[in-house]
Amino acid sequence: MLHTGPVASRLGGIAVGEGRSMTMNIFQRILNPDRASFRALHAATRKSACRQSCASQARSFTSINQDTPYNLCFLRHGQSTWNRDNRFIGWTDTPLTDDGVLEARVAGQMLANSGMKFDEVHTSMLRRCIRTTNLVLMELGQEYLPVYKHWRLNERHYGDLVGKNKKETVELFGKDQVKRWRRSYDEPPPPMKDGHEYDPARDPRYWDMLDKIPKSESLLCTKKRSKVYWDEKIAPSLREGKTVLIVGHENNLRSLIMRLEDIPRDDIINLCLPRAVPLAYRLDENLKPLDRPDGKLDEATGFLRGEWLGGDEAVSEILERDRAQVYDTTIKHNLETDESRKKWSDWMSFVVGKPGPEARAKAEKEEVAA
Repeated sequence: MLHTGPVASRLGGIAVGEGRSMTMNIFQRILNPDRASFRALHAATRKSACRQSCASQARSFTSINQDTPYNLCFLRHGQSTWNRDNRFIGWTDTPLTDDGVLEARVAGQMLANSGMKFDEVHTSMLRRCIRTTNLVLMELGQEYLPVYKHWRLNERHYGDLVGKNKKETVELFGKDQVKRWRRSYDEPPPPMKDGHEYDPARDPRYWDMLDKIPKSESLLCTKKRSKVYWDEKIAPSLREGKTVLIVGHENNLRSLIMRLEDIPRDDIINLCLPRAVPLAYRLDENLKPLDRPDGKLDEATGFLRGEWLGGDEAVSEILERDRAQVYDTTIKHNLETDESRKKWSDWMSFVVGKPGPEARAKAEKEEVAA
């Protein structure tokens, strides 16, 4: 039986402050590349890997969390085909794009550079999360970890909006209405009509729970089902001292973070989460967040005591782009596929390198199995 207890969760590698600083620097330079830093960026990643290897021989364990044994990390999946196309997804099982694979691998490298090691992973029944999980664990060298999949961690159900273009929906119903459907606490979108093309009831993975499939969900609905999973599965593991990674969807993660951070229902409408940037928490014995080392809330959202391993500034830029992609109707082109995105993809590919044949085969095999 594999050992996945508290000892496995102590974090091996370089000093955490050094690793996090290097990761933030690389991530910000990827977002804003220039040719002069091209080779320096490549050298920095290789140098970091060397430092990690040497440091891990010098000391057995370190920790991103020196003050408490309770460690937790949230990670939203990489770009899926419908993220790219700016469509409402919900429970629709859209796969990762090539850029989404890159995002997941970079997230794995951020976690590797931070020194975090995990005992177990929890994720949804949807392959954009499952494949993100597999890719992250490959980058961490922790493919052996138990991965628990459950429908209670699925994205919120977007009802009759599923499949529709988000910006076109804004043009039809207005920014304020769409924002309430997407981000408010207790206002669900219109329910999915019977016979809808993307009804999850058509999917064999849910045939033993047809009575549980919603027609539409607010964040409140999503919070109720995620609370059950948190209380029954995640919280007990954390109390045992295990370090837990949750790979999820934006609204499901928002529901968990809302409860964790005690964010008021009137404020939650303003909380958005980026794709594929790890959010690491230190918790006390009551599983409530400890303050960040700087004693401040994150600058990207203004709500969180967790640490963005990509850095607050980089996360702010991503969230602003995501906001414009949905709500700014003066922008007619797709920000997920424009020239700046292609430049980002080219640079990201250079930084992380191509996965080897074994890693590619594993990813493809696990995606088919999912």
